[in-house]
Amino acid sequence: MTLLEGLKRYPKAAFWSIFISTAVIMEGYDIGLLGSFYGFPAFQKKYGEMIGNNKYNISAPWQSGLTQAMHVGQIFGLMINGWAMDRYGFKKTQIAALLVMSGFIFIQFFAQSIVMLLVGELLIGFPLGIFLTLSTVYAAEVCPVVLRPYLTTYVNLCWSIGKYISTGVLRGFIHNETQWAYKIPFAIQWVWVPWLVIGTLLAPESPWWFVRQGRLADARKSLRRLWTNPQDHELDVNVGMMVATDKYERSIDKGTSYLDCFKGSNLRRTEIACIAWSIQPMCGFALAGQATYFLEQAGLDSTNAFNMSLGSLSIGFVGGIIAWLFVNRFGRRPLYVYGLAGIFIVQMIIGFLAIPKQNSGTAWATGVMPLVFTAIYSVSVGPACYAIVAEVPSTRLRAKTTALARNAYNIFSIINNIITNYQVNATAWNWKGFTGFFWAGFCVLCWVWSFYRLPELKDRTFSELDVLFETKVSARKFKGTVVDNAVILVEGSN
Repeated sequence: MTLLEGLKRYPKAAFWSIFISTAVIMEGYDIGLLGSFYGFPAFQKKYGEMIGNNKYNISAPWQSGLTQAMHVGQIFGLMINGWAMDRYGFKKTQIAALLVMSGFIFIQFFAQSIVMLLVGELLIGFPLGIFLTLSTVYAAEVCPVVLRPYLTTYVNLCWSIGKYISTGVLRGFIHNETQWAYKIPFAIQWVWVPWLVIGTLLAPESPWWFVRQGRLADARKSLRRLWTNPQDHELDVNVGMMVATDKYERSIDKGTSYLDCFKGSNLRRTEIACIAWSIQPMCGFALAGQATYFLEQAGLDSTNAFNMSLGSLSIGFVGGIIAWLFVNRFGRRPLYVYGLAGIFIVQMIIGFLAIPKQNSGTAWATGVMPLVFTAIYSVSVGPACYAIVAEVPSTRLRAKTTALARNAYNIFSIINNIITNYQVNATAWNWKGFTGFFWAGFCVLCWVWSFYRLPELKDRTFSELDVLFETKVSARKFKGTVVDNAVILVEGSN
């Protein structure tokens, strides 16, 4: 089936996947706010400390605390999410997260001190951690193979959209020195909640979830809502294949707990999901995530730093769209291998630009490099990760494996952000561009793992992946190995 045939046959599946993924915009928006607030005059004056000449700064420890608080909250929220999605389904879990989040926004909005703001970021991390993993798994389960890479990587695009909106909003308030300069950006988060709740109520539940619950009639109804004019025999065949796949996985491993993610062939699948997502922060993404503050330290004024940051996010958005072509044509593995090689070169250039005496020329040259980093990242490691994490787990452990993978990402993000905050902060290590050398070293380690351990998952059904992992096919032979689906059908019928 071609892409156009898939869209013609499954437009409703694509629509509902896109709609559910829209909640991810809120996570990107909140993360973008904090990263940009550190270089935002009104926010610095309210929550920072004076460093001389009527200038204020958020110290490195508080930058780390604020940034990491949300990641810590996400760790707990994700563990709950993996259990809640399996027990209550996608719709109920997302609606509950949206309602909880609307309450926690009040803490951000009315925060009178940096301590209160930290508490707000910690609590809001609980629901934010749910949106990204839930939407990724939902996209994988409601769409056919031909649409899967587009709609799973669209989740990454939503994250970029959220960051772009947050930077654009703050760019409009950069010369506003009142409290509304940071209160209004927080309040905008309430805009999404009502219509996302209503839309989620109307969305179909995942047919795979119904199959795992033994509700085959509901799975059939869900498929009917996701297809265009399906025939009865087509519904029967697809539900039958889902049942056979589920039974085949049960024959391999009956458990569905977090512990089962580390048993048998699932251990390898969990490793791939966790490290693939952890590579995002390990390649030095925090440097681009704090582009506004980093560029100010490199010598640009606040306005130009925000303009460059907006340019970086615009490139990220366009790159996310281009990635749709790359991830489906070239696959997931090449995007990691070649993408990490390109990111390594960019990090080295950032480091070398810090060697000569800093002036306006080197400041602007350094300012261009986060744009190049974002361009490479946005067509490779950034979007490809979402396709990998959605595809590599077994269907019975997908929710929990994805939660573990995102938590691995959060843990490495915490480490990454703490180190980067100290590296670029003027009152801490003040490494400036030399930070690039440090992350270039990690890029090498990530590249080695990707070359030897990351398999190609392109154009594989979930049942085929079950066989490939169970038979222990090596990562570099995944692409050329032929799988007979009769194996799953025979095992699933027993």
